[in-house]
Amino acid sequence: MKRLHDRVALVTGSAAGVGRAIAEALLKESARVTLNDVNDSLLKSTFDELKGQGFPVQAINADISKREEVVAMKDQIIKHFGRIDILVNNAGGALNTPRDLQEIEEAHWNLVVDVNLKGTFFCCQVVIPEMAKQGGGAIVNISALAAHWRASLAGVQYTAAKAGVEGLTRQLAYNWGRAGIRVNAVAPTVTVSGERVQSLWEGKSEEEKQKVLSAIPLGRLGTLEEIASVVVFLASDESSYITGITIDVSGGRYLR
Repeated sequence: MKRLHDRVALVTGSAAGVGRAIAEALLKESARVTLNDVNDSLLKSTFDELKGQGFPVQAINADISKREEVVAMKDQIIKHFGRIDILVNNAGGALNTPRDLQEIEEAHWNLVVDVNLKGTFFCCQVVIPEMAKQGGGAIVNISALAAHWRASLAGVQYTAAKAGVEGLTRQLAYNWGRAGIRVNAVAPTVTVSGERVQSLWEGKSEEEKQKVLSAIPLGRLGTLEEIASVVVFLASDESSYITGITIDVSGGRYLR
């Protein structure tokens, strides 16, 4: 039997990139998955493709930075699948905002913090009571190495938001462990995912790329599948005595 047989998962920001890879990895372990994104056309395309492969999926367009939309999404999942066993808070990123401190406007700060941190909070706040009624569940928040080190492709608004995600992870794990709810985080380093990061990476000179790679003991960038596999582990019973931690998926980059 697969590790997540018949469990119900919600993966935010899952129309493409890391989120899609996570959703596919959960589906391959026999979970039933709700895809979520604000990009309706991309979400529909991903849903059609995965549904066409016979996977048990549904898709919900919702903005996680708006609590009322998160509540409506939760209600729809409960109506469709009957429960929520796994929550993966993946939606986020630098969201095409500036890196330079003096170029960061209030709107940039609000956008990044609202999606990465407030959105993660709303999803946890809305889903945790359902998990508690069921007797437990697993939450995996997608952080970043930048949260406890530094960012190379994003500004301070991103590092601050992801640091908040890790603080939220620890506090929720402490508060809800006795309800059978485990809360952990995964912190990748630079992974070529999405048009923005792809463009930034490809725009670097070979010398700049080698400088980044030389700082990674394993000597290469990570893959989407490598991030997704850690999420599956934290969502499964294989990690049943693990809560409140952040696992770096960074090739050892933090060591240097």
